Amino acid sequence: MADDTNPNDAIQPDAVDGPADLFAQVMNLQHDMQSAQAEIAATTVTGSAGGGLVTVELRGAGNEVVRVTIAPDAAEDLEELEDLVLAAVNDALRRSAELTHERLAGLTGGFDLGALFGGDS
Repeated sequence: MADDTNPNDAIQPDAVDGPADLFAQVMNLQHDMQSAQAEIAATTVTGSAGGGLVTVELRGAGNEVVRVTIAPDAAEDLEELEDLVLAAVNDALRRSAELTHERLAGLTGGFDLGALFGGDS
């Protein structure tokens, strides 16, 4: 997915000409954030393990598993198969987090909103 956000789209404190201008910038940022979140929600991310023997597709920000595909020769035993599924899910979650970060980072000018709200991102 191409990152078409512009770091200059974030609120620029030095470019604010008063409260009305700041409010307009905040409203634009809110609109851009909502658009980005809708785009993320509609995106499917795929994670895999075992060289593609197990794949997991997630929709959006990793909130919904869409599909799990397991090749017939994916594993010799159940424990190995469980490990492959776990690795594929974690790979898909990582990719989803990266997608979300990349898409929203341009809107926030690199400001870590997760840290602001007590997250560890």
